[in-house]
Amino acid sequence: MLLTQRSTLTQFLIEERRRFPSAGGDFNALILDVAIACKAIARAVAFGELGGTMGNHAAEEGGSINVQGETQKKLDVLSNDVFMQRNEWSGHLAGMASEEMDLPYQIPTQYPRGKYLIVFDPLDGSSNIDVNVSVGSIFSILRAPQEVIDSGRDVVDADFFQPGAQQLAAGYALYGPSTMLVLTVRDGVNGFTLDPNLGEFMLTHPKMTIPEDTNEFAINASNSRFWEAPIKRYVDECLAGKTGARGKDFNMRWIASMVAEAHRILMRGGVFLYPRDCKDPSKLGRLRLLYEANPIGMIMEQAGGRASTGEVPMLGVQPTSLHQRIGLVFGSKNEVERIERYHAEPARAELDNPLFAERSLFRV
Repeated sequence: MLLTQRSTLTQFLIEERRRFPSAGGDFNALILDVAIACKAIARAVAFGELGGTMGNHAAEEGGSINVQGETQKKLDVLSNDVFMQRNEWSGHLAGMASEEMDLPYQIPTQYPRGKYLIVFDPLDGSSNIDVNVSVGSIFSILRAPQEVIDSGRDVVDADFFQPGAQQLAAGYALYGPSTMLVLTVRDGVNGFTLDPNLGEFMLTHPKMTIPEDTNEFAINASNSRFWEAPIKRYVDECLAGKTGARGKDFNMRWIASMVAEAHRILMRGGVFLYPRDCKDPSKLGRLRLLYEANPIGMIMEQAGGRASTGEVPMLGVQPTSLHQRIGLVFGSKNEVERIERYHAEPARAELDNPLFAERSLFRV
């Protein structure tokens, strides 16, 4: 296969760096290390059952339940190890945090420490891995606090408590029919497809944008009985179609792999809802702020979309714990803003008795 005129990820990063003549090469090198980790995970995923990595992780091999209380898949553990091993040695990082680990990961003493932090979900959607649904990896790069850089001390949880607006870069890898890396370095969103012949990520989707309007929404309808009133209102209006308040038909999607959901929305628009609900009052949501909501939120905002808790912008939320959960709504800007308006409006009375509903026997 002859070389094409498409830029490689390395070329793209060099061009981005040229816009900042005083910048060093550490940032680019860190992103390239992340890309190598994603290539390795993509290969493991592609082998499927042939690779001997399907199924749950055995307790005798280190524990089958992660800090989130979820059953770990073998590929969860393998992917987490790949991310750590690929990024611990380079001298670019002061520390790491992962959805799969209770505490921050310290850079081993034999390696130098750098000025960045990385947080990641090594294999998002892994509950679907045994049925061959697209999964992915999500990552976010932050600057380490200056005191950590100056002192060289071990990182602690609070060092990662930075609002999403402070992210330096965010991205995800999608392991599907083709392997893609979608990346923002705060200058729009670009998509790279892994060329299996060259082993390189090639720029195939420059300057990705999300349409402001859509007729698709994604939500787990099995939780409908736990939704708050503004979410019920929004979904009911979508389901009412042309005869309802919205005056148009909507399609509903649900993959249960957030990377796959985000990628669909990035490619053709839509809105994704995993809102706060009353299913477990002790949790303010199901998704993780640092590992999922912030990086996906930054990608959406950089592509012209919007990311929100449903009430306030996601990227302005101040983290308070390493594994903090939160409600998340993202996608086409006008739809997300509508959901925010519904949350801001006074609660409407919920009348379950059909005698007093909108089309009641006592309507005047």
